[in-house]
Amino acid sequence: MGVTYMLTILGVTMITVFTYFIMSGRLSSFTALTIIPLIFAIIGGFITSVDEMMLDGVKLVATSAVFLLFALLFFGIMIDAGMFDPLIKKILKTVKGDPLKVAIGTAVLTLLVALDGDGTTTFIIVISSMLPLYKRLNMNPLVLATISMLAFSVVCGVTPWGGPGIRALSVLGLNQTDFFVPLIPTLIGGSIWVIFVSFILGKMERKRLGVIDLKESAATHDESLEEVAFGHDESIKRPQLIWINLILTIIVMAVLISGLVQPAILFLIAAVVAMLINYPTLAQQKDRIKDHGGNALLVLLVVFAGGAFTGILSGTKMVDSIASNLVSIIPDSWGAFFPIIVGLVSIPFTFVMSNDAFYFGVVPIFASTAQAYGIEPIEIVRTVVLTQSAHFLLPLVPATILLTGMLKLNIAEYVRFTLKWSVLTCIVLISLAWLTGAIMTG
Repeated sequence: MGVTYMLTILGVTMITVFTYFIMSGRLSSFTALTIIPLIFAIIGGFITSVDEMMLDGVKLVATSAVFLLFALLFFGIMIDAGMFDPLIKKILKTVKGDPLKVAIGTAVLTLLVALDGDGTTTFIIVISSMLPLYKRLNMNPLVLATISMLAFSVVCGVTPWGGPGIRALSVLGLNQTDFFVPLIPTLIGGSIWVIFVSFILGKMERKRLGVIDLKESAATHDESLEEVAFGHDESIKRPQLIWINLILTIIVMAVLISGLVQPAILFLIAAVVAMLINYPTLAQQKDRIKDHGGNALLVLLVVFAGGAFTGILSGTKMVDSIASNLVSIIPDSWGAFFPIIVGLVSIPFTFVMSNDAFYFGVVPIFASTAQAYGIEPIEIVRTVVLTQSAHFLLPLVPATILLTGMLKLNIAEYVRFTLKWSVLTCIVLISLAWLTGAIMTG
């Protein structure tokens, strides 16, 4: 019993110190995930075996890292080739001067672009595309910020190549297809919810502003919108291949859902095929890899370091000790509802913590605790990723800083306006996952 409590204290202290250094910005995620657990493992007397623990953790996340690398490359190529461009142009032309249509168009555009899985890329495309229209109609930029954030949080959280999912799945060694397929109804329902929220906000803006006639100087306006939406570099666009790229994407998603091929190998093949179709020369391929390689490398560094962190957390039995003590303080009658409890607790957790701190440090404890109640760890992963809309309120999130910066918003004003819709979105997604069986209760 004494050893268990000592390991619990050591583990909780390690996670607290790790969280502090991450949240304060004193250490990068990559550095903190490596150095801090190493120091605590040495303090705990595990100096002779800590390298093996870290290596076991790295091996655990290797498959997920491969999957992430090639999924990001595949969707990056699809965006580079312009697969979404006709849809963006159609949305811009359809919404015209109606604030309600503009708000719904923002939601639809973000839901599709968010398949890239990168918040920075998504917000750059969406804000650049829609902001001129919002300014022209005198619409509230907070509406643009709220809709785009909610839409991205739904797609980013539920898709297995999004940041939250890949972190949790990699450190627990779980399968991407097993995670994603049961959440597809939640993804669809969540997308409908975001469109509904955009309808409400758009209707409020229509009531305030009315419908504005944009026929005057429309050609110039459309041209300026397309310029900021798609940029000046047309050399990498492949409009003649749009249908081939679309069919390839549909096939890849169908195979992913079917589980016929391991996700990592599926996206390896998909990325290579997409590259050969769109950029057949060696020089073109090098340019595309160079363009996407920087972001992918940063993510992979964090994933591998997170594996080392989790290897120490598991190898030293810290996670088991924390979980056993957590079980002892939760009433037995609450055990069957543990996934729901985790979901609700995750709302404030993800708001005040970085994704690295939460998914690498806290989620393994939740997963280990759940097993004591006969609940599979993958259900916990499906639950915790549904609270990303709370996380994107955090002023320390780079994508949030970019979003508010591009719109020149005061962060306090942004949080006040978005908080209600953010919390409601978390609750709706958790409810949808429970109703569709993605997360179970006794």
